[in-house]
Amino acid sequence: MPKPDPSRERGFTLLELLLALALLAILTAALYGSYFSLFKGRDAASEGMESRRELRTTLDLLRRELTGIIYRRNDERFRFIVEDRDLYGKPASTLSLTAIAPPETGQGAVSDLVDISYRIVEKGGTMVLGRQARDLHVTTEPLRYPQMEKVEGFLVECRSGDKWVRSWDTAINMTLPAAVRVTITVKEDDKPVEYSVVATPRIAVP
Repeated sequence: MPKPDPSRERGFTLLELLLALALLAILTAALYGSYFSLFKGRDAASEGMESRRELRTTLDLLRRELTGIIYRRNDERFRFIVEDRDLYGKPASTLSLTAIAPPETGQGAVSDLVDISYRIVEKGGTMVLGRQARDLHVTTEPLRYPQMEKVEGFLVECRSGDKWVRSWDTAINMTLPAAVRVTITVKEDDKPVEYSVVATPRIAVP
């Protein structure tokens, strides 16, 4: 009867086991890295899409409200005020206006005249564009809610003759500007990018 070959019954050495475990750890780390990179990329893409949607919505809302500005001389309820301010060295204009807007349902606005204001507020070291709106015939002060977060700048300019100015007050100017330009700056790929909208106020009541 032939004797068994000792070389065939030999198991793995400790060194071989350690090498196998090291290779398994490297492969596992690579797979997990790819897995989390995919999820991180997906989350970043979703956040970018949400930010762009929020930006488009805000600019469109501002365009419609600025186009619907209503002003009446010697009536303090009807106003259009732009104040030139900055925060962290970045433009942070304040905008107050009275506009014609569709009435809200429920317990909100009861008419189509709305007093609206935009203001940059600080939240956790970042700039947030807040919006406040109330029906002109309601005295209750509404809460200001964040219209757009992670803003790098909010600049409102008014057309006066052949130049753009950063301040306006109908109580002083006694008229609406020829046009209003709003520029919102956001960060994309760690770089500030500006998006603007220009609107022409159309309603002025003597």
